[in-house]
Amino acid sequence: MGFGYDETHEDIRQAVRQMCGRFGDEYWAARDRSHEFPWEFYRAVVAGGWLGLTVPEEYGGGGLGVTEAAIVEQEISASGAGMNGCSSVHIGIFGFEPLIRHGSEELKKRFLPRLVDGDLHTSFAVTEPDAGTDTLNLSTTARKVDGGFRVSGKKVWITKAQEAERMMLLCRTSPREEGSGRTRGLTLMFAEVDRDHVDIKPIPKLGRNAVDTNELFIDDLFVADEDVIGEVGEGFKAILAGLNAERVLSANAAIGLGRAALARACDYAGERVVFGRPIGKNQLISGQLAEAKIKLDAADLMCKQAAWMIDNDIPCGKEANEAKYLSAEAGFHAADVAISVHGGYGFAQEYHVERYFREARLMRIAPISQEMVLNYVAEHVLGLPRSY
Repeated sequence: MGFGYDETHEDIRQAVRQMCGRFGDEYWAARDRSHEFPWEFYRAVVAGGWLGLTVPEEYGGGGLGVTEAAIVEQEISASGAGMNGCSSVHIGIFGFEPLIRHGSEELKKRFLPRLVDGDLHTSFAVTEPDAGTDTLNLSTTARKVDGGFRVSGKKVWITKAQEAERMMLLCRTSPREEGSGRTRGLTLMFAEVDRDHVDIKPIPKLGRNAVDTNELFIDDLFVADEDVIGEVGEGFKAILAGLNAERVLSANAAIGLGRAALARACDYAGERVVFGRPIGKNQLISGQLAEAKIKLDAADLMCKQAAWMIDNDIPCGKEANEAKYLSAEAGFHAADVAISVHGGYGFAQEYHVERYFREARLMRIAPISQEMVLNYVAEHVLGLPRSY
């Protein structure tokens, strides 16, 4: 792993930065207030060729790795787009990894080119109201019928379901086993979001309101045999294909959001005059900003290491989880400092840091909570007894 200048990476940064420059804070604030999907931004991402960045070139994609995808997500977030921007395109940039690694050739040929063209909107439907992060305990059930399956159950916290044509749907096709077979019996399907069999209820929420989050009620939804991703009963293995990468990409979004908040706070500290001097001259202000910068840079290094390990097929559960933990903490800390530096104005929508703060808080619970990361490190890295 090197730390020298990489022309390709710098070109990606500059190109994404230039694209995002067309969509300033006012654009994202307006979409957040109106709960309107950022279609103009989405189309710009498609036109720039960023969707399908990690899709193999034979299907029309960029054929690049997690390192490059992470650069794109961090730059989008750092532009002020934050989680509204990243969540609108995240699945298109990387979320098809289970299909790429485990899907049939027919399935890949049918859908990957449409993803790259921006024509295919997809959701990831795993989480359930009564299971949460206990994925093995999910209860959405698929019963075998001629030519496919009939699926019924509930899913929650499903992003972009209102726009989605398809969803990566994890469901149970056989009863849960104990012992070494406890991960079997789950099957991953690339299911059609058939509104006659899928009732979508939006969830009002604290932030990231330009991108919908939903609860799904699935009733007797048909999924064809050819739309199964990987082997029947081995769906848990399929979703693991992109787990570490998802944490690294989410970590980069958190860092980008922290950088956006820090930039706003530094500008304000240099301009705001109190007691005859810019508040940035006061060490109690400048020290907080410096600490936020240090934490963001340290988390960024962990992200770079984890992304490099993924791209080089090196096991990195520890590094990916640590990257997610450090980045979520650093991003939220920077957003919190930005509120403090702005004082009362930090609560005003005009200065945008309140929006960064609301979105940065999300990253401490998604895509996995900080507590579950600590559980992972305690058990799998330190060798301590499982605590749950």
